[in-house]
Amino acid sequence: MSRYTAGRLSPARRVADLRRLRDEHFDVLVIGGGATGAGAALDAASRGLKVALVEARDLAAGTSSRSSKLIHGGLRYLEQLELHLVHEALTERGLLASRLAPHLVKPVPILVPLTGSTRNRALPKRAAQRAYYGLGVAAYDVFAGIFGQGRGMPLHKHLSRAGARHLFPSLRADALNGAIRYYDGQVDDARLVVTVARTAASLGAAVVTSARVTGFVRHAREVVGVRVRDLEAPGSPDFEVRAKTVIAATGVWSDDMTRMLDDVGVRPGLRVRASKGVHLVVPRSAITGDAGLILRTATSVLFVIPWGGHWIIGTTDTDWQLDRSHPAASARDIRYLLDQVNAVLERPLTTDDIEGVYAGLRPLLSGDSESTSALSREHAVVEPMLGLFIVAGGKYTTYRVMASDVVDRVVRRIGVPAASLTAQLPLLGADGYAAAWRDRHDLARRHGVPAGVVEHLLERYGTLTTHLLAMIAADPLLGAPLAGAPEYLAAEVAYAAQAEGALHLDDVLTRRTRISFETPHRGAESAAHAAEVMGRVLGWDAAVRDREVEHYLARVEAERRSQREPDDAAADAARLGVPDVRGFAADRGGVPLSG
Repeated sequence: MSRYTAGRLSPARRVADLRRLRDEHFDVLVIGGGATGAGAALDAASRGLKVALVEARDLAAGTSSRSSKLIHGGLRYLEQLELHLVHEALTERGLLASRLAPHLVKPVPILVPLTGSTRNRALPKRAAQRAYYGLGVAAYDVFAGIFGQGRGMPLHKHLSRAGARHLFPSLRADALNGAIRYYDGQVDDARLVVTVARTAASLGAAVVTSARVTGFVRHAREVVGVRVRDLEAPGSPDFEVRAKTVIAATGVWSDDMTRMLDDVGVRPGLRVRASKGVHLVVPRSAITGDAGLILRTATSVLFVIPWGGHWIIGTTDTDWQLDRSHPAASARDIRYLLDQVNAVLERPLTTDDIEGVYAGLRPLLSGDSESTSALSREHAVVEPMLGLFIVAGGKYTTYRVMASDVVDRVVRRIGVPAASLTAQLPLLGADGYAAAWRDRHDLARRHGVPAGVVEHLLERYGTLTTHLLAMIAADPLLGAPLAGAPEYLAAEVAYAAQAEGALHLDDVLTRRTRISFETPHRGAESAAHAAEVMGRVLGWDAAVRDREVEHYLARVEAERRSQREPDDAAADAARLGVPDVRGFAADRGGVPLSG
């Protein structure tokens, strides 16, 4: 069986994997389908362990689909002399860009504007500023080149005021006296998570979404499994999944795991706090520039990053104690971001420029400070009860390190000596990618499609592109653009349902594609067409299609309402007006389940 076939998360595969959950005894069961959870499943499966992963909603449904879309070392960590974090992150950036996922992680140029007066008497201060930032960026490059395991990124370059303005004409002339250009990695975060999970599945892991853990199975004072509810089968009883060890990679839900063990007085071992990060998406035409920006703010840093035909502007960094499944952006968050970016732009942005908004929650290891920006970005692994491991903290870039660390603890617990192999294991779509990109025009001619279509698919699916092209050859209607989102093909919606584990319309419009924040209508004009294509794969009748569309449109409207509210409490109340798609009150005869 090919890696592709073994890694297909098809409807039939979900049925088979659910049966495996009920019938088999696993070495390790992973709770959580974000970057760290999927990474842990892949790491364990690559060591030859019998692995299962369960996720209450969709792959990357939480934090892992709502990041700044950067794979980066963290210039701020370098400034704070947290050199081990920079070393670790730049090593991972190099691996992802050059070996593990070159089809998904690409270099993106970023400018560090050098601000201040342009008068002669300010020359010493300007020179000191350039030297300070130049030294930091040079050290960043040195860390990547010496320790980065294949840097995969160009070197930095100093730019004059005129050079910076040429590269980024929208910068205010009086707001800078030069810049330094460096490179980091850019990624579609949700797509990388799906690819990691599919790679784990290709190595034998059972991967089941819409499977919510409702409790632990214990023998004396040891965790030996979990109880699971299939959210796609309303009314069916919970069932037990047996495992020698359980890994909880649940991010901002980490504290919930130990609360399930309150009856035996288990101490959590770590505390996790949620920090809300909000991002705005504006059209590429709103800002003229050929690189991103990194700007210092009073509390953190702000990125302005090119994203295809758009710019992503973010992020905020504020404490969040409300609904964790659907964090809401408020009008205050949006105004803050606009104020920060407008300080350096010649043409100020307004709310009319905004195409999309998304908010995510960072899981931070809690400390004594009330400021979330001061909390630790490091990760930790604890074993609050025998057989249960909780991994939390960290950052998206280092998901593989976090996964390796927690699985190291697992193999010591179960006595199976096996080292991590994931630093040498290309993800699905990575094998042969360089040759496929080189020959992309020939591939387009052979399949009778425009070269731009092949380039678009290669950058999202790598060498798995041939499978989408085969789908289009078998059904030419799948080669048509999706209504309301011409940059995506109908084939991508069908493929998401056939091979990528998408079960609901929201999964496709929000995570398998990014239509929900890349279009001014936020997917409303694409919903009916996408539901029709997806429904043919999943066997939806007209009633189910209509319900999926209705739910999606209601979710979009609730998010729009929340973004007009003045503060977090009001925004959260507005967003909670729509239940999670996984759990309808009519189906369950009660309050919908979410999260």
